[in-house]
Amino acid sequence: MDGSQTSAESQDHAVSTIPFETGLGTRPRPSGLPSDHDLTVVIPAYNEESRLPKTLTDAKAYLDQWGIDYRVIVVDDGSKDQTSSLAFAYGPRFSTIRQPNGGKGSAVRRGLLAATGRVVAFTDADLPYDLVSLKSAYETVKAGQADAVFGSRDMTDSASLVERQFLRTLASGVFRGIVTFLVSRQVRDTQCGLKIFSRSAARAIFSRTKINGFAFDAEAVFLAHCLDLRIQKVPVTLVNEYASTISLSRNAIPMLLDVMRVRWRALRGEYDLKVEPVATDESLPTTRAAA
Repeated sequence: MDGSQTSAESQDHAVSTIPFETGLGTRPRPSGLPSDHDLTVVIPAYNEESRLPKTLTDAKAYLDQWGIDYRVIVVDDGSKDQTSSLAFAYGPRFSTIRQPNGGKGSAVRRGLLAATGRVVAFTDADLPYDLVSLKSAYETVKAGQADAVFGSRDMTDSASLVERQFLRTLASGVFRGIVTFLVSRQVRDTQCGLKIFSRSAARAIFSRTKINGFAFDAEAVFLAHCLDLRIQKVPVTLVNEYASTISLSRNAIPMLLDVMRVRWRALRGEYDLKVEPVATDESLPTTRAAA
């Protein structure tokens, strides 16, 4: 499917081809549209034609059974395969945004700022966590008990149905230690690929994020603290862990440097934390910006 299609069916299953600047510090503008459904789930994807169909099938089955008014946005981050065409088959609740390759952080930012659900979330393209955690977090945000709920693999009730690779577990532990020191003592597992926000909280955070790579999660958690948002964690169950797109040898050092840059940017005032964030959603409690 491409932008040349004009039938009513293709319009219902639209793929956005709006140009997107991927350079550090550029910003897609937050959607000015009012919230028009309950939940938007954003899935960043890069060359995911083999894994994404199962993810979309499982997500559709769970969300349909739940009975919630939802939308799923796949953000195709410059894939060279058929990733951008896959959402078409799943009905009008599913859509794709295509952008030049800019990194996972830029893809999540693009999707969350385009989302129009009253609650918005993102998860990974392999759907690694049981969606029961998504439902629990959604209910917490909807009830006004939190502005942001972060999935966490280190909580007492968290579980894993698969065995993680030793080196990846070790690297995650080292990264968490650094993150605890530099970013958040409350949210140590910043890299868990399941995060849920009120729409206003997502817009306040992701209109400010600057990291386009894998460390964007840590930056989002840091900004949630800086903006004095109400944060909770939710335990997750790891149900699969396919070969990750993160290479320990290639990505570990850049991720650590990005985390250190978060603190440096904050010290330099680059996040504009005193600027009033975008308008809040009328149906959820107002988030609290930093004074």
